Amino acid sequence: MVHTVAEITEIFAREDHDAKVTKASEVPTSYDSITTAWLTDVICRGSPGAEVAAFSFDARDDGSSNRRRIFITYNEAGQAAGLPATVFCKAAEGLLNRIVLGTSGTARAEMDFYNKVRRRLEIEAPEGLYAGFDANSYASLIMLRDLAGAAEFCDDRTQIDWNRAAGQIDTLARLHSRFYESPELGSETIPFRTWPVWWRNMMVASPEFAASCDQAFADSEELMEPELYRQRDRIWPATEMSVARHLELPRTLIHCDVHLKNWYVAKNGAMGLSDWQIASVGHWSRDLIYTMTTALTVENRRKWEKELVRLYLDKMAERGVPQVSEEETWTNLRQQLFSALAFWTITLNPAPGMPDMQPLRTTQAFLRRLYAAITDHEALKSFG
Repeated sequence: MVHTVAEITEIFAREDHDAKVTKASEVPTSYDSITTAWLTDVICRGSPGAEVAAFSFDARDDGSSNRRRIFITYNEAGQAAGLPATVFCKAAEGLLNRIVLGTSGTARAEMDFYNKVRRRLEIEAPEGLYAGFDANSYASLIMLRDLAGAAEFCDDRTQIDWNRAAGQIDTLARLHSRFYESPELGSETIPFRTWPVWWRNMMVASPEFAASCDQAFADSEELMEPELYRQRDRIWPATEMSVARHLELPRTLIHCDVHLKNWYVAKNGAMGLSDWQIASVGHWSRDLIYTMTTALTVENRRKWEKELVRLYLDKMAERGVPQVSEEETWTNLRQQLFSALAFWTITLNPAPGMPDMQPLRTTQAFLRRLYAAITDHEALKSFG
């Protein structure tokens, strides 16, 4: 069932946001709904006699989702079982979060990733402990094993050296090769929409998305070369064409939102990917160019990108993916810069009904890197 914004608003207004949940089959409508009984049912299954005795929350962190850690105390059996003392949660608690995460399908996608796909991937990614989505209210909650102290989470200031960049390439190749052209894509076992369908649904749910991105482009003129700004009227058509290209290209499972803040460095040095709420079926070129462009400084991208792309193609070939030429690859990469850009122009100037999603510093840093790549690669010429 797909709800309109008005329907979600009406359901939210009638909802008892503090209604307590006691069984794992129930999706909490808010963090205040969580009980020791619910946590016991979610976390202590498989540990006979274990129970959650008490719990508390840390401070809220609100963005596109409502994020909190839960600190948990167990009875003796729970302590002996070595159950997690803290978990990290992402919820759709507020009305705007329900609208954004529900209408776009991102809450359901992340639930499906952790419930159906995560265990089948040999990559560094968080371990899901619970993933629930209520198709009526659009409430959702994802609970992950807490990586605090066990990983370094990246942001726009994180230095990505060659080894870390190569680690990102390895993670992407492992992800993209696993279900490359698989008949399971879009089925019950890998139930993700195609990237063009995700995009179309977002445009319907947020009719002012395009205008908001265009205004953000204008507002960020100082971050780009004058020649690119003069081609403002070509940016959105190129964005739409970059999405449509996925209808013509080989398909696999893609993360789709691989900006640097969604990466982390595990204790063993592996580069991990979090935040799977836009997992989609599409072509790998979006993830590859989006990763390199936001993770690397402009100078390092210019020095390393060709070698990193060759490394990626080699790793894909090692895992049985048919070889494609570097020329074809770079055409696809250049084209995919535009839909990556849209994720950051909309962050700079959110459309009506969207929450603020990132610090201004981060948004400007990634926009500057994306604009430089579009200019360096003459990406507007890539469509012929």
